[in-house]
Amino acid sequence: MNKLLTIIFTLLSLSSFGQEKHNYVHFNKLTEVVGTEFVIASIENVGKMFDIKSRSLLLINTKTGQTKQIDFPNESHIEKIEQIKIDSLNINKIIISAQTVDLDGKNSIDWADPKQIIILSTDGQEKTQLTDDKFFTQIYIVNQITGTITVTGHYDSNNNYKYDKTDKNEIHIYDLKTLKLINKI
Repeated sequence: MNKLLTIIFTLLSLSSFGQEKHNYVHFNKLTEVVGTEFVIASIENVGKMFDIKSRSLLLINTKTGQTKQIDFPNESHIEKIEQIKIDSLNINKIIISAQTVDLDGKNSIDWADPKQIIILSTDGQEKTQLTDDKFFTQIYIVNQITGTITVTGHYDSNNNYKYDKTDKNEIHIYDLKTLKLINKI
């Protein structure tokens, strides 16, 4: 009996020391926003057990030191951050390709959830999600002449959270100046 109590008290004391007192902040990447005084830092706030407490992008004005934080869900996955600068059309935007929606309702965002296209202004003050939550973005490309972004993907038309023959494939074309859908093919 004494051995059992000793083991129980030892486990209790170890678990009390295992509580999280501090989170660790990881700056994963710094990206210059060309033609502006801004830099983008991607941030993960990680707990002691390597679980992500928060995920965000921080736009830093390198001239004034002011910052603008863009928050994303903890489980989100930011695949790509890309600046599109077309001087002839007066377009300078940040394109983010990320999984930010738990569509299947499993209480976490994983590889089976859709990828969205999100557009930020270069100072982070404006944030627009171009694609619908239920649209599974596959690839996108920007046309430098017309100032449009063409996105391919599909809608999960039978709501089974996977790609199959009954899902509707589409191509969407958006105007990067107005951030409006121009055409669906």
